[in-house]
Amino acid sequence: MSDLRQRFYIEDFPVRGEVVHLEEALQTILAQREYAPAIQILLGEMLSATTLLASTLKIRGRISLQIQAQGTFKWAMAECNHLGEVRALADYEEDPHFMQGQDSSTVLATLKNPVLFINIEPEFGERYQGIVPLDQPNLAACLMQYYDLSAQIPTLIVLASTAERSGGLLIQLLPRNNEEEQQKIDEDLWPRLTMLTQTLKAEELTDLEATEILYRLYNEEEVRLPEVEKLQFACTCSREKCEDALKQIGLEAVKETLEVQNPIEMDCQFCNKKYQFTAKEALSLFGEHLS
Repeated sequence: MSDLRQRFYIEDFPVRGEVVHLEEALQTILAQREYAPAIQILLGEMLSATTLLASTLKIRGRISLQIQAQGTFKWAMAECNHLGEVRALADYEEDPHFMQGQDSSTVLATLKNPVLFINIEPEFGERYQGIVPLDQPNLAACLMQYYDLSAQIPTLIVLASTAERSGGLLIQLLPRNNEEEQQKIDEDLWPRLTMLTQTLKAEELTDLEATEILYRLYNEEEVRLPEVEKLQFACTCSREKCEDALKQIGLEAVKETLEVQNPIEMDCQFCNKKYQFTAKEALSLFGEHLS
């Protein structure tokens, strides 16, 4: 039950969905830094949302959600790739509003000039960035509005998180092709699924197994379950990326840094891994050698 994504389909209907559950990965991420309770919940919801959205993409690559704002809350991001590897991070200043909360609405209500970016980065091909207004009560409602206005695919999203576990459910009514248009379809299906999905409680989403959630909600429908997919925390940092970063700032900047810090130490904020470069190693990146 720890970290998984369970896809599901309604047999003979253009309906698909996913249930995600994160526990070990969430706890690993929250252990990297000391986050206020409301920020923990926001990151948990963003992680679940990102894994749900990643499942809707049929590409190799990664998708990330990033919230930027002014004021005491600076930014937060969550990322998931096609392998089910997730990571997340947030930056903010101390604020009494962040010390309690039940869902993402606690943080969203405090944001000044907020913007939510959806970034899709395929391994090959062009990157895409969508901008989502954060003018709804919670993160799930903002994402549903995005699907309604941009993708024009009827979509229901439910998110919930605690400091220990996060969960999410997404269900969509997909467009029908010409052949399917000719077939009879239960016109009450989507309204019925909507009503049932809205009965899902936050504690059920975080505490129950995916199969139990789906049975409680849709036991009168013919639900088909493909094989469950594993999720896990993973960071994409590497020594090679640090080398590229040093090259990008240039030789003179590296020399100036070495005057006050030798060896140069670079920390990954996502996983706290440290990379060190001696003067010899740093200068060799530019073909320079110590005299």
